[in-house]
Order: sequence, then C-alpha cells, then structure tokens
Amino acid sequence: MLDKLQIVKQRFDEVSDLIIQPDIITDQKRYVSLNKEYKDLRLLMDKREAYIELTDNLKEAEEIIADGSEPEMVEMAKMQYDEAKEGIPKLEDDIRVLLIPKDPEDSKNAVVELRAGAGGDEASIFAGDLYRMYTKYCESRGWKVDTVDYSEGTNGGFKEIQFEVSGDDVYGILKFEAGVHRVQRVPQTETQGRVHTSAATCMVFPEAEEFDVEIDPKDVRIDFFCSSGPGGQSVNTTYSAVRLTHEPTGLVAQCQDQKSQHKNKEKAFKVLRSRLYEMELAKKNAEDAEKRGSMVSSGDRSAKIRTYNYSQGRVTDHRIGLTLYDLQNIMNGDIQKILDELMLAENTEKLKASDEYL
Repeated sequence: MLDKLQIVKQRFDEVSDLIIQPDIITDQKRYVSLNKEYKDLRLLMDKREAYIELTDNLKEAEEIIADGSEPEMVEMAKMQYDEAKEGIPKLEDDIRVLLIPKDPEDSKNAVVELRAGAGGDEASIFAGDLYRMYTKYCESRGWKVDTVDYSEGTNGGFKEIQFEVSGDDVYGILKFEAGVHRVQRVPQTETQGRVHTSAATCMVFPEAEEFDVEIDPKDVRIDFFCSSGPGGQSVNTTYSAVRLTHEPTGLVAQCQDQKSQHKNKEKAFKVLRSRLYEMELAKKNAEDAEKRGSMVSSGDRSAKIRTYNYSQGRVTDHRIGLTLYDLQNIMNGDIQKILDELMLAENTEKLKASDEYL
C-alpha cells in the first residue's frame, strides 16, 4: 500500500509544482485539469499521512509490548495497538476507493432534463414533484440551480423542464438519477380511488466547457421567439427566448428563462455544448459498459430505475434492490442515502475490475 502511495506522492509533488508555473496558468484548459487533479490527490495525501501514523503506532506498540519491562507503558501500548489494528483496514479500504481512476466528468456541473412520460396530467405533476425533490436536494448540498427551459403541464407540474446545477462534483453524483422514474398513487383527479402508474424520464448531462466542445457558428441556426408562461410584458412580448439548432446532428437547445436575449443565447449554447459532449460520452460509456458490465450508472434512458409507491410510503431502486419506507422525506429532497448506496455499488464494481483489488 505504501509503495502505491509513494507513486501518488511523486505525482502530487509534480502537480503542486506545475500549477504555479506561469505557462500553465495561462493555459486555461490545462490549469483547470491540474487543479482538479491536485484536489483529488490532496485527499489521498491526507489519507497517506494518517496511514503512516497508524502503521508507525502499530510498530511502536509491538516493540513496547515485546519488551514488557514497564507495565504502565505496556498497558498504553496495548490500547495503541488495538486502535491501530482497528483503524488500518478501514483506512486501506478508503485508500483503495480513492485509488480507483476517477472519471474526469464527475467533477463537472450538470444539465438535468425531466420529461413527463406515460400517464397524462399525472405524469406532468410527477415531473414537477421530481423537480422539487432535486431542487431541495441541491439546496441541501449548497449547489446552485438555474432553470433553462420549461413547458408547464395543463394541470400542474411540467411536461418538461431543464435546469443547470453548479457546485462541487455535481455530475458524479446526479448521474445516478438518469433513467425512468415510476410513480404509483391515486391522482387528485381520480374519483374512484384507483391507483395509477405514471412515469417521468430524467436525463443528466455533464456540462461541457468551451474547450471541451468547439461548435462552428456556421453549423448553428439561431431563432428568436417570445417566451411563454408567467413573466408579464417584459418576458411575453419581446423576442428574448432563443432556440439553437445544430444542423449536422439535428440537436436543439433553447432557453427562455432570462429577460435578456443575450443571456438566453449564452445558456442555450451551454446546453447545446453539453448535449454534443454527452453524445460522444454516451458512445464511450457504451464501450466501457460492455467491458465492465456495469448496471449502476449506465444512464440508459429507457431503463426503469426507481419506483415511488405512495400507498405504501415506499421507494425502491431497482438497480441495487434497495427499498426504503421513507417516501415523504425522500420527496422532500432526502435522497443522499440512496445515492450513497449507488456510489458504493459502483465503487465495488470498479474495485473488482481493478488491479487494486488484487
């Protein structure tokens, strides 16, 4: 373990030196990349220091116990020995997980799209419920949520809504939410008290930086139109909403959330870059999934990933067979326990596929 950590320390020292070099600071793409690497390596360095301290304590305690000449010291050494023996295996597990090669996308911000599926008005209401759940979860993490575009349902909720989430390691966490979410409950409009099943689809893209994807302006058709929905005269009667069409791929991105045409155009370009980036990423992930057989974060949009059953107060994640009877808190944004289990499952898969596990 220490040999592996020594190699990591050499890289950490190298990166620490590189990020203060003037030529690196002026190369924005490389500087951002190295800063992210520095942050990840810093975590490993802290674990390395703790690991060295515990192994030194273990060795020292063994020497004192073997000597046995001072009973008081022996008693203290036994406590130190037990503490180190208990702490080292847990620390080794933490280090193994940190040694798994990080997906460079995980540290990015994310663009999230929710779309009502089968179920009519009830599906739109459910898409609205999911939006509220994610908004509350993001607030609890200190992440910023910005609406990009939306289309309201006829009886509440959204036919579709798109929003950006900014913060630390957003995509690496929210990517587990991609797929079909199913709800089973009695709709407000149901007079017979029958339980209906409806669905909404969640799509999560890593937000692409300008240097991740270069878009030729000649390839993009730009249309301006009046925003729909609430907002009054300044929103509804000016051509502030922007729709971008990337003609080589047919991808469309639009934004009508801001009063400023310029800001809407900027946001729409950000979404378009992210969609183009996700197309390339999806190809790569499909290849990786074939190699690894991962089911946890495949992001398959057609895969039913979770069921929310209101009559039983139950939420079931079908990928890992996790069932929690805590629906009210989960719908209020308390989804961290589900995400923790999904991350644990993915890390276990990665460890099995990694040489670090052997």
